[in-house]
Amino acid sequence: MINQQMYDLGAEPNKIRELFAYGEARKREIGAQNVYDYSIGNPSVPAPQQVLDAFDELLADDPVVVHEYTQSPGDINVRTKVAEHITTAFGLPAKASHVYMTSGASSAIAITLCAISNPGDEVIVIAPFFPEYRTWTHTAGCTLIEAPALEPSFQPDIEAIEQAITERTSALIINSPNNPVGSVYSEVVLRELSDMLARKEEELGRRIMLIADEPYREIAYGADIPYVPNIYTDTIVCYSFSKSLSLPGERIGYIYVSDRIADADVVFTAVCGAGRALGYICAPVLLQRVVAKCLDVPSDVRAYEENREILTAGLRKLGYEFVEPEGAFYLWVKALEPDAVAFSERAKQYELLLVPSDSFGAKGWVRLSYCIARKTIEDSMPAFKALAESYRS
Repeated sequence: MINQQMYDLGAEPNKIRELFAYGEARKREIGAQNVYDYSIGNPSVPAPQQVLDAFDELLADDPVVVHEYTQSPGDINVRTKVAEHITTAFGLPAKASHVYMTSGASSAIAITLCAISNPGDEVIVIAPFFPEYRTWTHTAGCTLIEAPALEPSFQPDIEAIEQAITERTSALIINSPNNPVGSVYSEVVLRELSDMLARKEEELGRRIMLIADEPYREIAYGADIPYVPNIYTDTIVCYSFSKSLSLPGERIGYIYVSDRIADADVVFTAVCGAGRALGYICAPVLLQRVVAKCLDVPSDVRAYEENREILTAGLRKLGYEFVEPEGAFYLWVKALEPDAVAFSERAKQYELLLVPSDSFGAKGWVRLSYCIARKTIEDSMPAFKALAESYRS
């Protein structure tokens, strides 16, 4: 017999991946230049030269050493450099013994949820949210609780989050810069959130962990990105180099258990145990050592910023409503009808691939990933015009 829950997950389509696969097939049919694929967050900016140099340098070393196993949490030298980077960049003394190298932010969050929660617990997310939060929460045996963000700012609604907290709440996941909206949570709001969570911890007599999902930290357009562990004590950071170094397919990131947590050693031991239980040990070693050499390499966000300006200017001219993104590389656009799925399907008639908001926990929007070729954005404007006109007629 098979595991029915796992079968159901395999059979249930991931809307983003499903649309991406549709786009790949459509490009083969009519040519990539004729498909305007805004489906997936696949960075169009090449990895920095320092990353390529790091690969060359490491691959010139002893191949036995380059590809050897490390400790389950990762190469201690790499973890030390990550901790040093956190200390230097954010002013928070960090220990290598609280850093766990992972295969990207996905495994980092899955590990963290299993480490800090027990079956029957509840995990709060701010809607709209990355759809896989639901999968990882359920895999940990927990219930996902949605707290809607404030509109039109899409900042956390502190009151809604507080109302969602119960005696079974183990964690709150936040994602800033945000996927799918592109909003950046301000320090003022994060401090209000921190005060509320601390108050609820004392009231309920249990810890509420804040999981900061940060794959887009370096992709921002002038907005300040507060470092959450400096604001809220009980914080675990889940980080990925996919976007900052344009390495999405290499799957490398880390978990940082904040040194401000009173029993950080205990929490980290649980992280190690969850990694072991899930099979997420010894993250790709070559990639560990590559990113360790590139921790201070700045992200080149100019292409994303230029794409953002071209896309928003074009859609604004055509009368579309959207949220002005402060970070990441997504545009949250109001669908031209209440049913976002139907709107997305109609957009396909014009070769526009737009992800409907339903799987993000929201109604009536679509997400556009603009980390694509500038020419694709420019060439897509007549299609957006035709799509809008199809509703007016």
